[in-house]
Amino acid sequence: MRWLVLLAFAVLAACDVATTASPGAARPQSSAPQLTEQEARSRAGIAARQFVSVVETVEPVAERECRMMAPRANCDFQIVVDDRPGQPPNAFQTVDRNGRPILAFNLGLIASVENADELAFVMGHEAAHHVLGHLGRTQQNAAVGAVILSGLVALGGADAAAVQSAEQIGASLGARTYSKDFELEADRLGTIITARAGYNPVRGAQFFNRIPDPGNRFLGSHPPNAARMEMVRRTAEGL
Repeated sequence: MRWLVLLAFAVLAACDVATTASPGAARPQSSAPQLTEQEARSRAGIAARQFVSVVETVEPVAERECRMMAPRANCDFQIVVDDRPGQPPNAFQTVDRNGRPILAFNLGLIASVENADELAFVMGHEAAHHVLGHLGRTQQNAAVGAVILSGLVALGGADAAAVQSAEQIGASLGARTYSKDFELEADRLGTIITARAGYNPVRGAQFFNRIPDPGNRFLGSHPPNAARMEMVRRTAEGL
């Protein structure tokens, strides 16, 4: 399947998952032997079959939770895959121009998970962003931030270029206002979706142990990995 998420969607992704190293971090040299072409094809085939199996299991559960929690929302999820080689692992949720929710994954993400539980958790987490309306709320926060900051700058007598720059900065700040809360909310509902689909969300959330920890940065987009793991554990214990 070709990449289906176009710039014309004109939306802010509610969340992304990346396992790339932090800027400036030393890259350890791999001592693992190079795979033969046959071995590489075999691993790719296993990853593809696992992805299809998880999609077939998690998607109907996510749609059912969506219809229960957000009856007015479009709950017809479309799963798309970015098949460009060499991209860092990534997954996110967005919508198309008609409002249909899209869960997007690239080959790097599909290949990087260590088991089906991790893939199911990532899928449940991204679906949860849509069910909870995070994309629309993020866009609204961005719009409010853009209006407020650009208006304040304009009142100060700044020129058009400065006002435009303030509008962009305000939109970025507004979009990040509740992003950490949104991530934890999606982790909670993602845990529920994962468990109800028959997977182990605590095992699946071990994925966090292999991505850079953002820490508790001011205006950071994601909460610390430890906080996310704790949310998953507490939610799973209550199921």
